[in-house]
Amino acid sequence: MTERAATYREVFAVREYRYLFGAYLLSLAGDQLTAVTVAYLVYTGTGSAALSAAAYASSYLAWLTGGPLLSGLADRFPRRRVLVGCDLARAALIPLAALPGLAAPALVVLLFAVNLLRPPFVAARAALMPEVLDGDRYPVANGVDNIFAQVVQVLGFAVGGSLVALLSLRGALLVDAGTFLFSALLIMIGVRRRPAPRPSASQARPGRAAGLLVIWNDPRLRAYVLVLWTASAFTYAAEGLMAPLAGQYGGGAGTVGLLLAAAPTGMALGGVALTRLCPPSTRARLVLPLAVLAAGVLAAVWLAPPLWVVLSLLVSAGAASAFAIPLNALFGRAVPAQYRGRAFGVAITGLSGFQGMAMVVAGMAADRWAATTVIGFSGLSGASLVLALVPLWRRQRAAAPVTAAAPLEQLRTTSIAGSPVAESGGGRR
Repeated sequence: MTERAATYREVFAVREYRYLFGAYLLSLAGDQLTAVTVAYLVYTGTGSAALSAAAYASSYLAWLTGGPLLSGLADRFPRRRVLVGCDLARAALIPLAALPGLAAPALVVLLFAVNLLRPPFVAARAALMPEVLDGDRYPVANGVDNIFAQVVQVLGFAVGGSLVALLSLRGALLVDAGTFLFSALLIMIGVRRRPAPRPSASQARPGRAAGLLVIWNDPRLRAYVLVLWTASAFTYAAEGLMAPLAGQYGGGAGTVGLLLAAAPTGMALGGVALTRLCPPSTRARLVLPLAVLAAGVLAAVWLAPPLWVVLSLLVSAGAASAFAIPLNALFGRAVPAQYRGRAFGVAITGLSGFQGMAMVVAGMAADRWAATTVIGFSGLSGASLVLALVPLWRRQRAAAPVTAAAPLEQLRTTSIAGSPVAESGGGRR
């Protein structure tokens, strides 16, 4: 990796990435439109807030189940085929929600089925990116993806509501299905065919736990995911408390919107700063300090400062959360190619699970204590736990990596307690 940071022009000069990027935005927009439209359809049809919330929350549950079970498809089949298949399947399923007389529970199940297709799509794309982009273009592209994901997430909610108002629910669902069709078309046109990654003849047949074993038995990967899960869970626990936080300051829906937009805004700004202003080696050194800062800066919310200060702290926490961009690149390059899809599936599943659990616990605590107290305590706890991972983070630099040449049976016989993996002959990336 060179010391000069790659430019956005150099990233978009790669033809395959341009098509992958466009398909990614369309697929992400489709996910947002699906969530908004089907949740609204359930609520208007039943008047039940619980069923509507269940429909919206199905994306979290889908990751917890589909992540471990389906992300392995990205390692068993050609990744281009997995991307196209997931998009086409979602395009076929979504219009079924417009069928007249479809019961609300069936709509919830349908949305869950649609969301189950996201884990293999994300895993296949994440596994494909290091093969499409070389050098510093890979981490910079991760930053570009992250920045636009924040924008699409915010706009997706607004556009989803507007489409329902302008086109009716049925029309909005057809537009939603169209985003996935167009995404599949871009991938078919712009992404070249590659064979599925195959283990060598000496390797055992991959098991369902291959992704978890690869991560757990490589000290680098273990350090990467533990920092990611810990910092993200305690930082984004605050996201579930924006309504009570706004109420504590006497604000309404507008204040909730400002509070929810603060962290994504900060993360977009942090992503630009990391990918454009920092050389590659500096980014790697900043991962751990930024992970501590992302949670730690929220400790000041405990003091219940003025609302503008709270907004500033949330923007700062979001900006520091951009540590996930270089960390994603470190992780992607460290995972053996034939296990990359499953490893990303494990990492993202754990991330979704810990974030969701943190939000639930924070919500329960906010029933007893002020939202500012809960957010401040969460930030302080998160920073302390990330600091506790410093020894593991330092050890991972000197650890021998598990490379593509390491047979899976070697991983299975390595002690889960953390004894060193036998040398496999591979050097550092």
